[in-house]
Amino acid sequence: MPHRSATPPRAQSPAAAGSQQTPPQFRKAVSADEGSTLTTLANLWPYIWPSDRPDLKKRVILAIIALVIAKFVTVLSPYFFAWSTDALTGEGGYLPAFIAAPVMLVLAYNAARVLAVAFNQLRDALFARVGQHAVRQLANLTFQHLHRLSLRFHLARRTGGLSRVIERGVKGIEAIVRFTILNGIPTILEFAIMAAVIWYQFGFWYVVIVAVMIAAYVWFTIKTSNWRIDIRREMNDSDTEANSKAIDSLLNFETVKYFGNEKMESDRFDVSMAKYESAATRTWTSLAWLNLGQAVILGFGMAACMALSARAVLAGEQNIGDFVLINALLMQISIPLNFIGFLYREIRQGLADIEAMFDLLLVPAEIEDRPDAKPFHAVEGKIAFKDVHFHYDPDRPILKGIDFEVPAGRTIAIVGPSGAGKSTISRLLFRFYDVTGGAVEIDGQDVRGATQESVRHAIGMVPQDTVLFNDTIAYNIRYGRPDATDEEVREAARMAQIDHFIERLPQGYATEVGERGLKLSGGEKQRVAIARTILKAPPILILDEATSALDTHTEREIQSALDQVSRNRTTLVIAHRLSTVVNADQIIVLEAGRIVERGTHSELLEGGGLYASMWARQREADEAEERLRAAREADELGVVVRGQPADYVPPK
Repeated sequence: MPHRSATPPRAQSPAAAGSQQTPPQFRKAVSADEGSTLTTLANLWPYIWPSDRPDLKKRVILAIIALVIAKFVTVLSPYFFAWSTDALTGEGGYLPAFIAAPVMLVLAYNAARVLAVAFNQLRDALFARVGQHAVRQLANLTFQHLHRLSLRFHLARRTGGLSRVIERGVKGIEAIVRFTILNGIPTILEFAIMAAVIWYQFGFWYVVIVAVMIAAYVWFTIKTSNWRIDIRREMNDSDTEANSKAIDSLLNFETVKYFGNEKMESDRFDVSMAKYESAATRTWTSLAWLNLGQAVILGFGMAACMALSARAVLAGEQNIGDFVLINALLMQISIPLNFIGFLYREIRQGLADIEAMFDLLLVPAEIEDRPDAKPFHAVEGKIAFKDVHFHYDPDRPILKGIDFEVPAGRTIAIVGPSGAGKSTISRLLFRFYDVTGGAVEIDGQDVRGATQESVRHAIGMVPQDTVLFNDTIAYNIRYGRPDATDEEVREAARMAQIDHFIERLPQGYATEVGERGLKLSGGEKQRVAIARTILKAPPILILDEATSALDTHTEREIQSALDQVSRNRTTLVIAHRLSTVVNADQIIVLEAGRIVERGTHSELLEGGGLYASMWARQREADEAEERLRAAREADELGVVVRGQPADYVPPK
C-alpha cells in the first residue's frame, strides 16, 4: 500500500492556537498561604468574562443586577417586620393608612423575603453557565498542557496523582468562582447597606458595636482558617497518595495476583488512608471549634445592641418596633456574617485545592516549537543523525557522537546490548527530547526547526510494549487516522493479518479490548498496533523492538506483517532479536552510546566483532528453544502412542 505524504496540519483559529499555550495571565503561582485570592481572580477573570462570548457577558451583567436587587429587598424586609409589630401594638400611626393594616404589612414582609430568595436564585441560574464554562475551559486547558509537557515530566509523575489534582482543581475553581463572585461581592454590599441603615436608624454607637463584632468575627475566622489550611493540605496529600497507590495497584492487577500480594497492597493503601483519616478528623474537629468561636462573638455583639435598644425602649426613646427592627437587622447581618466565615473557608480551601493545578499550568514545556517553526510538507523520508550527543543527566551521557543516514525508502537496523542508547534514538526522532549536541534531520531539515505536530505526523511507531485504549478494536485501529472509513479500518486489519481473528469474535470490530488492551494476547495487541500504523500511512516507520516480547512462533507471524507495512517506507528498526534484521539494508551496532560497527548482516558476521558474538549467542538460545519445543512435541506424541492398542503401528 503506497504511503501518504505527511501533509501540514490544518490551520488553527487564533482561539484554538492560543488554547495550546499556557495563558499569559498565569504569571504567578496560586498559593493558599499568600492571601492570593485577587491573583486567582485575575487568572480566572478572562474565563468568567470571555472576550469571544457576548452571551456569557450578558449573563454576568444580568446576574449582577439580580444580586443588587436581592440585597436591597433583603434590607427592606426587616422594616416590614418592625412596622407590622408597631401596627399590632397601636404605634404605627406614622405609616400611610393603606399599608398600615397589620395583615398588609405581614404580607409585604413575607413577599419581600420571597422576592429576595427569588432574585438570589435568578442570580445563581444566570451565572451557572458562566461558572461552568470557566470550569470547563480551565480543566481542558490543564489537560492540553499536560499533553504538552515532556516525557521526562510524565515519567516522574503518577497518573493517579495527576488525575486527582485535576479533579480537586476543577472543584476548587468552581468554589472560588461561585463563592467569591456570587456570594462574596453581595455579602460586602449587604454589609455596607446594613451599616448605613443602622447608623441612620439607631445612631453611631450601634454601628461601632456592629463594626467591632464583624472585625472580631473576621479576625477569628481568618486566624483559625489559616491554621486549618495546613490540615487541609495534609489531607489533600494523603488523598493524592492513596489514589495513586490504588490506581497503580489496579493497573498492575495481574502482577499483584502473580505474587499473591493482595494484603501488601491493601496495607499500603490503608497506610495512606490512615493519614487521610487523621487529617480529615482534625479538619472536622477544627471546624467545630471555628463554628463555636464564631457563635460566641456573634452572640456578644447581638446582646450588646439589643441591650442598648431595650434600655432606649424603657426610656421612651424607641418603641417596640425599633427593638424588633434592630433584632431583625442583626439577625439579617448574622446570615451573611455566618456565610462570610464559610465563604473564607471555602475560598482558602479552594485555593489549597487548585494551587497544585495552577502549578501544573506554570510548569514549562521542555520541548517547544520555535516561533519561526514551519510544518513539514511532502516528506520523502530521508533521516540523518549528525554527530548527535544526548544525556538525560549531564553526568551520564547516553549518545556520544552518533552519525548515520537512512536513505528514503530504505531500512536501517540499530542493534546493541541493553543500555546502549537504541530507544533514545527513536525518542529524539519523535522530539520527545531535543539533542544536546549535533542535529537530527528529516529530508535535510533539522527537526527542531519544524513543528512537533508535523514531525510526529510523518512518523509511525510500532513499540515493544503496545498499550491500547480501553475501547473497541475499531477505535484502537482508527486511532491511527480518526477520519478513516470502516472499509479503510478493515483493510488495515487485513494487511496486519488480524482481520480473520477479529471477524471470529462475537462482536467483531466492536469488541472491547479492556484496560491497556489486556483482553488481547501479546501478538493480537501487536497486530492491532501494526494495523493502526498502516492506517496512519506515514512515510517514516520506527519498529522499536516490536517483536522482542513475543515467542519465536508469534514473532515469525508478526514479522511478515511488519515486512509488508515497512515496504516502500523509510524504516528504522531497533531490534533485540537479530533474526528480525538480517534483511536490513544496513545494520548499525551501538555500544555504550557509540557506533562500533556498521554493515550488512553478512559483512558484520565476517567481521567477527560484537555483532557476530551477539548473533552466535542468539543462535545458541534459539537452537536450545527449538530442541525443547521438539522434545515437548515428542513427549506429547509418546503419550498418544502409549495410549493405543498393543497392535498399534505408528505411521512412517
